[in-house]
Amino acid sequence: MSTAGFVIALWLALDSSPSAIHKARDSQDRNALQQIAAALTAEAVKQTGNADAQYRAAVAQSTLAEVAQELRDKNQARSASEAGMRVAERAVELGMDKAEFHRISGTLCGQAAAAVGGLGALKFGRCALEEVERAVKLDPQAAVNYISRGVGNYYLPAALGGGVDLAIQDFKKAIALDTKSADAYLWLGVALRKAGRNAEARQAFQKSVTLNPARVWANQQLEKTPVQ
Repeated sequence: MSTAGFVIALWLALDSSPSAIHKARDSQDRNALQQIAAALTAEAVKQTGNADAQYRAAVAQSTLAEVAQELRDKNQARSASEAGMRVAERAVELGMDKAEFHRISGTLCGQAAAAVGGLGALKFGRCALEEVERAVKLDPQAAVNYISRGVGNYYLPAALGGGVDLAIQDFKKAIALDTKSADAYLWLGVALRKAGRNAEARQAFQKSVTLNPARVWANQQLEKTPVQ
């Protein structure tokens, strides 16, 4: 990356990271996410004692991994999630009582597990379950914690304690806590479709798109879901 490009990425990341990251995620702009993640991770390396710097880098890497998964690029999803895990672990070390630090750590572990697949996923799956459960216990009123747990349950087979039914319960709990969570409706739709409940899934996807029409992946899920 050029010096100018790095400065621009750093400005975006530090001065407006939530909006910049969300905009890039919604449009599946991997180039922007790569720049933001690189800038924030470099900043985290410089500020190893700053928990918030570690957290911001973890969020950026997690978002990059999320979009890479949407685009079926498992290699990038794995590299981003593993990079994010390193800074997330440091954030947790610095702020053991912060639910959000545990949530992003668990989310990254889950993303790594999904990217690796097979027996290798077991290495990261336990971390995902334990960290997200800590987040729920620390802050049981945060909708995002149930979204993260629901995604974990969605990918974890019922035989191992997860399953689509538990995922649906988590996403509905998230919606009860935050009725304007487009992400909760999006993942509820994904889970309902997996359960063969296509009509309900389409309703959930439509609600997600209404709340956040810019989210490319949500629109794609609505389009690919049968009416019945």
